[in-house]
Amino acid sequence: MKQFEVPTREEVSPVNQAIFDDLKNKLGFVPNIYATYAYSAHALGRFLNFSSGNTSLSNKEKEAIFLVVSQVNNCLYCLAAHTAVGKMNGFTDDQIIELRKGAATFDSKLDALVRLAKSIIENRGVVPDSVLNAFYDAGYTNENLVDTIVSVGEKTITNFLHKVTNIPLDFPEAVPLN
Repeated sequence: MKQFEVPTREEVSPVNQAIFDDLKNKLGFVPNIYATYAYSAHALGRFLNFSSGNTSLSNKEKEAIFLVVSQVNNCLYCLAAHTAVGKMNGFTDDQIIELRKGAATFDSKLDALVRLAKSIIENRGVVPDSVLNAFYDAGYTNENLVDTIVSVGEKTITNFLHKVTNIPLDFPEAVPLN
């Protein structure tokens, strides 16, 4: 298998160099996964525009989706990154583990969301009526449904990028599930 190296600022296009500079100013570093998107002159900008778009979901709801999707897809990079970001969004270590398993017994509305996201990714979009009904019964709307599906897709793109390239983690490794 080809060994993918994380490209440096000097190895990417001028457009991506500017994005690297912006990321470094905002985050303090350029995450390896974003640098890997920069192998393409266009993919990094496209992905960042997509991922930073408006949504009806809160940051906490998106993180919950990202954690369960990354677990189902077994993406070690995204599990590491979203464990760190999940903590920044107020989740405890135990809650993060539970979210990765596809539940949120600590919050009934979030539980319905996470169960839906897990079902979408595990079943390739074929969701049982009971899971979808629980989502709506929890107070979510059609807009939230569409934004949930978009979030599942958004995270799956990065999960696949890491699984194919296997670039090194630059976040603390997430604890394995039992």
